[in-house]
Amino acid sequence: MPVWQHILYSAEITAEHYGRTVSVGGWVQDIRNLGGISFVQLRDRDGVVQVTAVKKRNPELFAEINSLQRESVLLVRGTVKESKEARAGFEVLPEDVRVLSAAESPQPLGVVDKVGADLDTRLNNRFMDLRKADIRAVFRIRAAALQGVRDYLLSESFIEVSTPKIVAAGAEGGATLFPIKYFDKSAYLAQSPQLYKQNLMASGLDRVYEIAPAYRAEASDTVRHIAEFTSLDVELAFIESSEDVMAVAEGIVDSSLRHLLTAAKADLDLLGVDLSVPEPPYPRIRYDDAIDLLASDGMKIAHGDDLGTEGEKRLGDIVMEKHGALLYFITEFPTSLKRGTFYAKRYDEDPERTGYFDLDYKGQEIVSGGQREHRYDVLVEQMRENGLDLEAFDFYLKAFRYGMPPHGGFGFGIERYVQKILDLPNIRETVLYPRDRVRLVP
Repeated sequence: MPVWQHILYSAEITAEHYGRTVSVGGWVQDIRNLGGISFVQLRDRDGVVQVTAVKKRNPELFAEINSLQRESVLLVRGTVKESKEARAGFEVLPEDVRVLSAAESPQPLGVVDKVGADLDTRLNNRFMDLRKADIRAVFRIRAAALQGVRDYLLSESFIEVSTPKIVAAGAEGGATLFPIKYFDKSAYLAQSPQLYKQNLMASGLDRVYEIAPAYRAEASDTVRHIAEFTSLDVELAFIESSEDVMAVAEGIVDSSLRHLLTAAKADLDLLGVDLSVPEPPYPRIRYDDAIDLLASDGMKIAHGDDLGTEGEKRLGDIVMEKHGALLYFITEFPTSLKRGTFYAKRYDEDPERTGYFDLDYKGQEIVSGGQREHRYDVLVEQMRENGLDLEAFDFYLKAFRYGMPPHGGFGFGIERYVQKILDLPNIRETVLYPRDRVRLVP
């Protein structure tokens, strides 16, 4: 067997390679045997290369190729030849073929078959599901969206940090915590890095972000909930109000969407997504006004209640109709709704209101946050209102006793964001290996 050259991906082969010997590798997508000639569609990460084997040129190689099962992994060394019949505009005439891995049959999931498969079957065989170009495109788009996020934050002097995911206390109460055994102690998987990123505001690292997993033990079998998700968390100090925080959220989304227009254009085109990039600033809608808008549309929500999934969707339709806005803030949430968020800053002139906001995208919340309470005495009182054990939060409170600047931030749900960018029917489509109430494997 000859020494193999550097393997080229299908997208790397150009007219300059015509007449030259190259090596290509990939999965056998299909084999069409016409008797004296066989066409092998060899799929790699970028596309498909047609390998054309002629029986009379090499009967043994021809027989070996035609004995293969689809999805077997091959390395092929051969000559590139222009071909108007081949989809890529060229074909490879094989000189040597190496079977790296022969696939079994029958296979658990089709890759190019017309017959569809339900989501559970696809997720149970995710490695094969990801061989489909449109499925891989989702994750390339996700990666590009995060690159746009990082580009903006780095340009605004934020630094990326990492905080613990095994914690002694929850940032949002115990109802949705996953308990774990930590040596001889009880601990939890982190719902959010909230307590740590606020702690950092007293350190001089006053503009931070983290992109990391977070965990919510919500028994919700919906198309928008998962138990393990990726959260972009941002915190910044020396702010005047929640408007400073909203400006950062706007900058992140604007940078991310604009980056996608160039970096992910081919994948967006593959999925048929015509991406719209709204110009900031995004509309601000006070919570009270959102309740009134829904009431005028026939949907009654009591003041102080959460809008809920249906309320968010309905409001998204109304805002689109009235303002033509895909992205908009819901602001000034009542204290009664955010009371469990003990660190939310309330208005001094009206303690029943907070500066907290949601950023909704196409009728779904993707960001939630606002200005935090930085005054120690007020924060302690709000924690007591929520029945929290102050001793359990000593490390958190200590930072507020020794110089804490005004600050704020938010959590940004990456999966929900990607789901709305691509209008996917289920949030699990945006996760390589999703975790929900029933799925723990693979």
